[in-house]
Amino acid sequence: MKAAQPAPKDGPRVNEEIRVREVQLIDATGHNHGPTPIQAALEMAQAAGLDLVEIAPNSAPPVCKILDYGKYKFQAQKKAAEARKKQKVVEIKEIKLRPMIDDHDYDVKMRAMKRFFEEGDKVKITLRFRGREMAHQELGYKLLQRVKEDVAELSKVESEPRFEGRQMVMLLAPR
Repeated sequence: MKAAQPAPKDGPRVNEEIRVREVQLIDATGHNHGPTPIQAALEMAQAAGLDLVEIAPNSAPPVCKILDYGKYKFQAQKKAAEARKKQKVVEIKEIKLRPMIDDHDYDVKMRAMKRFFEEGDKVKITLRFRGREMAHQELGYKLLQRVKEDVAELSKVESEPRFEGRQMVMLLAPR
């Protein structure tokens, strides 16, 4: 039986975990000491009451900095949380229309669509045909062209109008 491998640690290596002969050392004030033997670097960190943290492990020799590891981890967590907060998931909002929609109803739908574009969401326009309306598909096509022209400055067409069964679908994305 083989001995179990230690679980890989997330984050940079610290103090005795750094297993190289020589490191590029940067002290707590930001001064670069150049290539330094690992033992001397560890002693400097201990004398300062701080940790030796591997910042750039892939360079030769690896870059290590003397700093407070707890504080470093806290700052990294804060940065990650800030990045998550600024992230926006693009949603696809759907607006359903009919070929013979009235002007006021059309205006209400257009206001909703403009609001969606301002929020950064994509809009899927679904035009449903019922009964004999299928015989007048050109009316639906004209309506979707009118929608496209009305929101041309706010959005771009991601997929042109196409038929899916008894409905015509068009996808618009914000500019």
